[in-house]
Amino acid sequence: MAMNFHPDKNKDVGAEEKFKEIAEAYEVLSDPKKKEIYDQYGYEGLQGGPGEQNCEGGPHFTHTNNGDPRATFSQFVGSSNPFESFFTGAEENMDFEDHFFGGFGQSNRGTPGHTCTKVKEPTIEREVFVSLEDIANGCQKKMKISKNIYKKEGTATQENKVLKINVKPGWKSGTKITFEKEGDQVPGKIAADVAFIIRDKPHPVFTRDGENILYSCKVELRDALCGTTVEVPTLEGGKVILDFSEKVIKPTTVRKLKGLGLPIPKDPTKKGDLVVSFDIIFPDKVSETDKNIIRDVL
Repeated sequence: MAMNFHPDKNKDVGAEEKFKEIAEAYEVLSDPKKKEIYDQYGYEGLQGGPGEQNCEGGPHFTHTNNGDPRATFSQFVGSSNPFESFFTGAEENMDFEDHFFGGFGQSNRGTPGHTCTKVKEPTIEREVFVSLEDIANGCQKKMKISKNIYKKEGTATQENKVLKINVKPGWKSGTKITFEKEGDQVPGKIAADVAFIIRDKPHPVFTRDGENILYSCKVELRDALCGTTVEVPTLEGGKVILDFSEKVIKPTTVRKLKGLGLPIPKDPTKKGDLVVSFDIIFPDKVSETDKNIIRDVL
């Protein structure tokens, strides 16, 4: 391409200016330090004044060519004869400007007045399962994370960190706690936020319904009809006795134990209820004698 625009060969208007651009491009390409500056900050990084900052936070550098594009060309091709070929085979028609620089001199990285917007990485979300006992009293969860910190030169280090979640009494399932910019750090991008989503850990005895705790009490059919007392466990580990000695327990019977549920987040001094329902256990079969007795009684 340089040969096509060499002033000794091409007399078209603008050919000499194009030749100078190509010579300047080679000078940058052949100098490792200048090429590194171009790769990081673009053409304006080579042209800017000392101490200026580009949009990626990097400095600008002053670049001047040697002022003699013919000398640069001679250095590049290894000969003072501009018409000797310096490419062989398929590379002879390679577009030097496009392939090596992607448009040398067209980059707007670091251009004064040009605003660069860093892209923020998507939020990283993880679920944290919390027991009903911890929801009732509040607790602190410590979450260990490992994040990669990438450098501009391509190296990376790993950082371990412990994030502390202060779970407040009564927090609902779905509560999200966000730690800003705790994700991997990549040059030119804003680190992702790390968010933890509170979920109710399955409980062997109770289920949750907002601020209320639900408990299903199993009762034999005989006891449901003839009367009984039942013990209801509480989340704090105690027992509440319900007396049904004079009453029939129906499948639709419900008892609410006030204030034995979970704290209300907006006012932790107040609590929901412990709601008790009944699961009547029916026999698998009934003898004819028992059927007749039941018919006579009912």
